[in-house]
Amino acid sequence: MNARSFVIALLLTSLIAAPAQSAPDEDKLGKAQGYPVGTARTWFFDEKVRVGSFSAQGEIPGISGGVAKVMAPSNKPMPLPTAAQEPTYRWSVADAKNLSVDDYLARQRVMGLLIIKDGVIQVERYQYERTPQHRFVSQSMAKSLMSIAIGMALREGKLKSLDDRADSYAPALKGTLMGETTIRNLLRMASGAKFVEDYSGKDDAARFANAVTREGIEAAAATITEREVPQGTRFAYFSAQTNMLSAVLRGATGMSASEYLTPRLWQAIGAETSALWWSDKRGVTLAGGNFNATLRDYGRLGMVLANDGVRPDDPAKRAIIPRDYLLDATDWHRVDPPFRPGFEKRYYGYGHQFWLFPGETRRFALLGVYGQVIFVDPQRKLVMVQTTANATANAGYTSLAKERDAFWRGLVRHYGVW
Repeated sequence: MNARSFVIALLLTSLIAAPAQSAPDEDKLGKAQGYPVGTARTWFFDEKVRVGSFSAQGEIPGISGGVAKVMAPSNKPMPLPTAAQEPTYRWSVADAKNLSVDDYLARQRVMGLLIIKDGVIQVERYQYERTPQHRFVSQSMAKSLMSIAIGMALREGKLKSLDDRADSYAPALKGTLMGETTIRNLLRMASGAKFVEDYSGKDDAARFANAVTREGIEAAAATITEREVPQGTRFAYFSAQTNMLSAVLRGATGMSASEYLTPRLWQAIGAETSALWWSDKRGVTLAGGNFNATLRDYGRLGMVLANDGVRPDDPAKRAIIPRDYLLDATDWHRVDPPFRPGFEKRYYGYGHQFWLFPGETRRFALLGVYGQVIFVDPQRKLVMVQTTANATANAGYTSLAKERDAFWRGLVRHYGVW
């Protein structure tokens, strides 16, 4: 072997032997154990099973005492071509400037990252041995799907008005505070009920969840008994309100949210892979979360949202999601002052189960605990999907919330101004 060949062979050997870039906190998240999947009791809180559980939640037996319903895919998937080269996105935070996509992945516990512009995948990355075949749990991003179902039922005349009380469609809610709350106020998290959801496992949300496991969503409504302020006057986020919407939908349509949305949304957007969505033991969808889908199918949903409810590859431009309803849900100019960005110094506003960015350009988000997100910029036809195994349920308790926002702003500015 001559000297040149020896050097080339040595370089190739070193490249093969060099370890891949480590994802943040791999050991804490169970790499040595092969990223194990937790149980119905451990999947949400136990960090050691977080990656495995968040990418297999639909297959964990016994969650909330119910079953995971299959939402069949489309026989005509929406095409998602991939760009020949990743754009050179740049973003900055206080302690670092001119950061890259690689930097973002090195700093945050991102399992999957997908960026789509004009229907073309610009970035698709996975960490922690996750792949495009994994279904990732939505956490509270599912709330926006529930909202879409309400909008569709309103279009079809199954619901007469958003100002109807919940118990006018879900008789099992009669005599409860939740039953007396209007659909509109459930949609905007404005029931006025006294309720703490802090993900401690000891809060009102845990008490409600235990009741759901024992008796189902509608019976669990009886655990919410005090209205602190008149409904419609205050934004106060808690997931039980979304689960009441699920009971309303089933009462109005005779179908669970998963059954109702399979042909109307999941197949209509051109989903390539089946989704899984948990229901309680009585068949009411656990709509506060518990939806599972691939990164690319979340991206397809994001593209339909970015196109104001229309599938971008549909030449007929048929409205999958009612446009006026979607604008009411995602444009902060259309919501009352207590639900707008900046009210009482809140960063986001809140529409009908969607989070609303500040600024004159309409941008909105589907958010879930531990960092799950779909960001949508309809003006630029730009979508970012991120599935994450953050250290805390509230992304604001770590650097994730601030860096995720900075990264998104970098994407938007790549194509213009914020």
